[in-house]
Amino acid sequence: MESNELNRLLRNWKAERDSAALYQALAAVERNGSLRSVFNKLAASEREHSLFWEQRLHAAGYPVPTFNPSLRTRVLIQLARQFGVAFVIPSITSRELADRDDYSDQEDAKAAGLATEERGHAAVLRTIGSLAPPPGEEQVQSTSWGARNLANNLRAAVLGANDGLVSNLCLLMGVAGGAAQRSTILLTGVAGLFAGACAMALGEWLSVTNAREMARRQIDQQVESTHAIPALEGKELALIFEAKGMTEDDANRAVEKILLQGPSAADSLVREALGIEPAHLGANPLSAGFVSFALFSVGAIVPLLPFFVFKVQSGIIGSVIASLFALLLLGFITSFFNGRSPTFSAARQVVIGAAAALITFYVGRLCGSAVG
Repeated sequence: MESNELNRLLRNWKAERDSAALYQALAAVERNGSLRSVFNKLAASEREHSLFWEQRLHAAGYPVPTFNPSLRTRVLIQLARQFGVAFVIPSITSRELADRDDYSDQEDAKAAGLATEERGHAAVLRTIGSLAPPPGEEQVQSTSWGARNLANNLRAAVLGANDGLVSNLCLLMGVAGGAAQRSTILLTGVAGLFAGACAMALGEWLSVTNAREMARRQIDQQVESTHAIPALEGKELALIFEAKGMTEDDANRAVEKILLQGPSAADSLVREALGIEPAHLGANPLSAGFVSFALFSVGAIVPLLPFFVFKVQSGIIGSVIASLFALLLLGFITSFFNGRSPTFSAARQVVIGAAAALITFYVGRLCGSAVG
C-alpha cells in the first residue's frame, strides 16, 4: 500500500476514534437526559465509522495501532468538564464540518455514506448549539448561556490579541527596516499600541451599543404585539416549537402554558421568536470597549518589549522570536475554534505573521533608502 493511502486510512481512523471518545465524554458530563442520549448515539455512530476504517486497514494487511486520544480531544474533554458542554460545542461543530469536507473528496467514504452522516452530525451539533435547554431547567439554561458566552469571549480574546500582535509587529519591522533609531522605533511602537487599542475599543463600543439598541427595539416591538394580539403571537410560537420537533398538540399545550404565565410570557415569546434572551442583551458597551483595548494592548506589547531591553539589531531578533512564539500559541488556541489540527493552525499563524513582518521590513528598508 502506498504511504499516502496508508496515512489517509490511519488519519481517518484516528479522527473517528477521537470523535467517539469526545462524544462519550460529553454524554458523561451532560445533565440533560435527551442531550445525553444524543451524544451517546453520536459516539456509537463514530465508533461504527472507525470500524469501517479498521476493516480497510486489516484488508491492506496493516495492524490497527493502539488508540490514544489526541491533545485536542483531551483538552476539549477537560474544557467540557470544567465549563460545561456548551463551551465546546462550537469547536466540535467546526470539526464535524471539516470531517464532512474531508470525506467529500474520498470515494470510499462517500460510497459508505460516511460523508452524509458527518453532515448530519454537524447539523445536530448546530441545533444543539442554538437551542436553549427545555423549560423548567432554568439553572441549566443559565449555565449553558454562560458557557456559550465564555466561549465567545475566549474567541474574541484570541482575535483581539492576534490583531494587536501582528499589526504592531509589522509596524515595528517597517520602521526598523527603514534604519530608524531605537528611540524612534520605541515611539512608533507605543503610538501604534495606543492608536490601535483605542480604535479597537471605540469600534467594539459602537458595535455593542448598536447591537443592544437594535435588540431592545426588537424586544419592545415583540412585547407590544404580544400584549396586543396574544393569540396571533401564540400561533407563531407554536410554529416555532413545531419546527424544533414538537408535535402540533404538544406545541399548542406548551404555548398555552406559557401564555398563562402572564407578563413573563413576553420573555418566552421574545426568546423563541427572535432568538434573543431579554435578560442577556450582551456585554456593557464600556466593559466591551475596555476589554478590547486591553486585549489589543496585550498582543501589541509582545513585539515591542525587546526594544526596551536591547539595541536595534538585537531588538529586531528578540521581537521576531517573541512574536513568532506568541503566534504559535495563538494558533494552537485557534485550532479549538476552527476545526483544524493544532499543528496546522499554529504553523499557518506563524507563516502568515512572519511573511507579513518580512514584507513590511523590506518595504521599510526600500522606503528608508528612497527617503534617505
